[in-house]
Amino acid sequence: MRVVVQRVKSSSVIVGGKTIGKIGQGLNLLVGISPTDTETELDWMTRKCLELRLFPDLSADKAWSKSVVDIQGEILVVSQFTLYGDCRKGRRPSFSASASPSLAEPLYDEFVAKLKQSGLSIATGKFGAMMEINIENDGPVTLILEKESC
Repeated sequence: MRVVVQRVKSSSVIVGGKTIGKIGQGLNLLVGISPTDTETELDWMTRKCLELRLFPDLSADKAWSKSVVDIQGEILVVSQFTLYGDCRKGRRPSFSASASPSLAEPLYDEFVAKLKQSGLSIATGKFGAMMEINIENDGPVTLILEKESC
């Protein structure tokens, strides 16, 4: 499982000209699922995304002190199979390391459900759709998280 985590001031996703998900301060998560991902990877990734200290504590003038849970931020989760694109050969990426939609969609939905258990406001894109993502990056802070199955 791969997730690109972006600390944002705001983020939104548009499908067919209509905004279907929108958040304020928090995290934008671009999520890629591999064919070997299981509940173990989902649990690890959920904890990591919720607990990473990516936000400053303004009262103590300390960077990297608070998690999205600590600040009661919001999360926008967008499926992105292209995170498993392999561009090492030729000029066209191969997506053979990305899970098929029939495998990826239930895992993506389960990841979203696990994030919702935090009580935070969670918005999503539409799995498999062409989406326009608007991201107001904060920092900018962008990290790549990866958890491969054992």
